[in-house]
Amino acid sequence: MCGILGIASRTHDVFAEIYDGLLMLQHRGQDASGIVTYNGEFFREKKANGLVKDVFNAQDAETLMGRVGIGHVRYPTAGSLSAAEAQPFFVNAPYGIYLVHNGNITNTEEQREKVTAKYSRHLRTTSDSEVLLNVLADKVADAIKVNGNADPIRNIFAGVKMTMERIQGAYSVICLVAGVGMLAFRDPYGIRPLSVAKREIPGQGDDFAFASEDVAFGINGFEKLRDLRAGEAILIDLDGNMHEFQAVEGKLTPCIFEYVYLARPDSLLDGVSVYKTQMRMGQTLAKQIQDSGLQIDRIIPVPDSARPVALEAAKITGIPYREGLVKNRYVGRTFIMPGQAERQKSVRRKLNAVPLEFEGHNVLLIDDSIVRGNTIKKIVQMCREAGAKKVYIASASPPVKYPNVYGIDMPTRAELIANGKDIEEIRQELGADALFYQNLDDLIWAAKEGNPEIEAFDCSCFDGNYITGVEEDYLSTLEKSSRSDRKKHDMEVVGDSWNGAKLASG
Repeated sequence: MCGILGIASRTHDVFAEIYDGLLMLQHRGQDASGIVTYNGEFFREKKANGLVKDVFNAQDAETLMGRVGIGHVRYPTAGSLSAAEAQPFFVNAPYGIYLVHNGNITNTEEQREKVTAKYSRHLRTTSDSEVLLNVLADKVADAIKVNGNADPIRNIFAGVKMTMERIQGAYSVICLVAGVGMLAFRDPYGIRPLSVAKREIPGQGDDFAFASEDVAFGINGFEKLRDLRAGEAILIDLDGNMHEFQAVEGKLTPCIFEYVYLARPDSLLDGVSVYKTQMRMGQTLAKQIQDSGLQIDRIIPVPDSARPVALEAAKITGIPYREGLVKNRYVGRTFIMPGQAERQKSVRRKLNAVPLEFEGHNVLLIDDSIVRGNTIKKIVQMCREAGAKKVYIASASPPVKYPNVYGIDMPTRAELIANGKDIEEIRQELGADALFYQNLDDLIWAAKEGNPEIEAFDCSCFDGNYITGVEEDYLSTLEKSSRSDRKKHDMEVVGDSWNGAKLASG
């Protein structure tokens, strides 16, 4: 998962605004950050591993000058973890194109072979985003051969159309194109989010911005216009004019996990409020809790993203809501710790139990999702040590049984606690006294209620239905990749890295 942002201003340099916008998207990626600006003649770029606040400083405002720019925060889902794979990526022809990408390409190896063998391009990284950029460059070059170079916007849109016909998977993309402007486009299923906003400049026209989530707009005074349509491209030229193009026919099928965990609760994605979706998830969970007949004294959320679900479930059931787990906000992502004693502290560095809320009580923990299960298992043990009589668990999402291949760094099938197990087996492995999972139909209802025009959602990590079509060979390749080996090693050393990142980022 990643966060992308682009701003085109008529009046001033945009570095500071991109910096502020990326801070609002930091929850989408904490491994690397990058910004590139364009002043009409030259690009200026800086990127490195680390948080936005650590990568950039006040001096960068003096060097990253330009009224158009794009930025990226990265949590890698393809490629390696090296700083060389931080975005944006660049190709110098045609025109000169910088690209930032959120999502994941599922026919990467096929396209990599075409780019390197057929088109004799050299790729510097293993990133699927660099492959996507080079495919786009090839297709724009093909359009120039056919159309000539008198109308670069026409060539750019033709290149996007041909790129969409070749690339499979999920992609929301923002590009800077030298001499042309800022381009954004979204895959034909609209799996990953992307929206456009404007800011009126009295007497001068409008500034424009693109972002993964609309929370990045308000801090800079932009007002959201709309979400990009599935299969649509929008280009803001260097004179500040907006050009819209439906590159291919689309069918909006957004990723439902955005509403469960990825997006901020104050975001509105494809007309659906993340916060209200999570509240509706609490309503449907409440029905299961009431029907269980269990004696529950406390509902306690696993902070932070489960709070709206837990609050609504407590309101409906009448069970007291309590903040029994306190999060340490000054602990970042868990590092690899030597020795068993240090490993046992990994969760305790991030969470601490309030004994008064557990001692002698039957408690229901509500979490947004259970992926590997290592972290929630340790939290259950923490609750028992704090004196809980019974510890029940409710997951606001259905069992995660399949890897997400569209831009969420989920584990392989063998690592998923729900893969090949029924609920009773999972309950026993977690050490809980009872376990509830959200029903998939209820989750779909909770999201669709916000926008009935959305016909379907991508629920592939729950039901294994990959809407773009994913071959078994591709899943097997993922499980044999070095990234998978790295994740397995990290899991063995520090526990559940997915939930670890969740506890660190919120």
